[in-house]
Amino acid sequence: MPAPAISPETAHALDRVEAAVAARLAPSAEFLERVVRVRAELVQRVEVAARERGSPLVRALVAGSAARGTFLADRLDIDLFLLFPPDLSRERLREEGLALGHAVLTEPRLRYAEHPYLRGRYDLFEVDAVPGYAVDDPSRPISPVDRTPYHQAYLSERETPETVREIRLTKQFLRRLGIYGSEARTEGLSGYLVELLVLRFGSLRALLHAARHWRIPVRLAEPGREPPRLPEEVALILADPVDPNRNVASALSRRNLGTLILAAGAYLDAPSEAWFEPRPPPAFGRAQAEAQLRERDSHVVVVTLPRPDLVDDTLFPQVRKAERAIAQELVRLGFERLGSAAGTDPEKVYLLFEVAHRNRAAVRRQDGPPAGIDRVGQFLGKWTEPGAPVLQGPYVQEDGSLAVEARVPERHVEDVLRSVLPRLSLGKDLSPSRPEGSDVRPLRDVPDAPAIAEALRALLGKRLPWLEPGAPPP
Repeated sequence: MPAPAISPETAHALDRVEAAVAARLAPSAEFLERVVRVRAELVQRVEVAARERGSPLVRALVAGSAARGTFLADRLDIDLFLLFPPDLSRERLREEGLALGHAVLTEPRLRYAEHPYLRGRYDLFEVDAVPGYAVDDPSRPISPVDRTPYHQAYLSERETPETVREIRLTKQFLRRLGIYGSEARTEGLSGYLVELLVLRFGSLRALLHAARHWRIPVRLAEPGREPPRLPEEVALILADPVDPNRNVASALSRRNLGTLILAAGAYLDAPSEAWFEPRPPPAFGRAQAEAQLRERDSHVVVVTLPRPDLVDDTLFPQVRKAERAIAQELVRLGFERLGSAAGTDPEKVYLLFEVAHRNRAAVRRQDGPPAGIDRVGQFLGKWTEPGAPVLQGPYVQEDGSLAVEARVPERHVEDVLRSVLPRLSLGKDLSPSRPEGSDVRPLRDVPDAPAIAEALRALLGKRLPWLEPGAPPP
């Protein structure tokens, strides 16, 4: 769809806002020189350490935004990739990668993704030393980082000072919305996806002109050339130019893409620098939550699970699976679910569910088979046994099928969840192996914790970021 015409006044306002923000985001010449120097020193020192160790290192490179200048200065981490022969074992890859990382970084800390890597410091910067394989074909990676050199080459050959400026603007715009970053906790747009989108559309403004008309799922791949095996809930489809079988936007959630679509139109209609000014989320305390629940006349139940020793990118998909499984079970069992949210701390996972009423109905209708088929006898036998919790029936409904109305034994949502939780599939590391490993309580009985406040904000403080109380008017 062609971009709608905008008034000269709005175009001028967009020019003024974007020029001012771009000037603020541009790193100084001294800072850029320092980044260039550090990149070269890191590679040189790793190569020296590899020779001294006799390590089978094929190549070391700094890639990502630090290599292309597309970073936001206050969010700059340097990614140092250590690439080894494809036939090197995973165990040896880990050993060599960590050894070379220790040789060049100070204050090294072990981190985990698909395999371990080191995070440490060099000069003024946080540096991730990440091992991977030097593959010949990026469509056949052995580890997730093996495509990185190809991404680096693809973008470096195409980006100009003008696109670098627009990439920074776009990242800052998304950051203001809270949807920048592909981590499992965020489910937003990765830096690589942002750079591809800016290359495709030419500028932040052109991207937003297109985005305001998108309908989810958005297909930017060429017709008939979409990556295979797309998940049902895909939000945006854009094939990786170095690996057409991969969807670059696989981490992006529909919720976050919907936020971008709405924000695109709102910004283009009313541009201001406030759209690029990140703000911490507004405070949302227990007292505010309880006041809202009284006004809503609803109820929040909290499921607490022990947190497994997993990194966030492994943990959060399981947390969301657990949240969905419990939410679906609540509906199946007769509760009207209004919303759900999750929060985590180093020890626990908290799953919060808002239901319209704490107690489900005392009676439920159980539908049976149509009259005249074999299963009628089984149904009648079950519901006419002595002690069956029947309040009315069996009887024939208008459509000719049988039904009974049965007494519901457990009515409080907490009691119901306690009884069903052990049999639910919540994710392999979250499913409680012992009943005492989990806890189910009403919100009022759960002690305050930052993770509870985080979840309450997500559950009861839902509002478009640019309409939050106290936000500068866009």
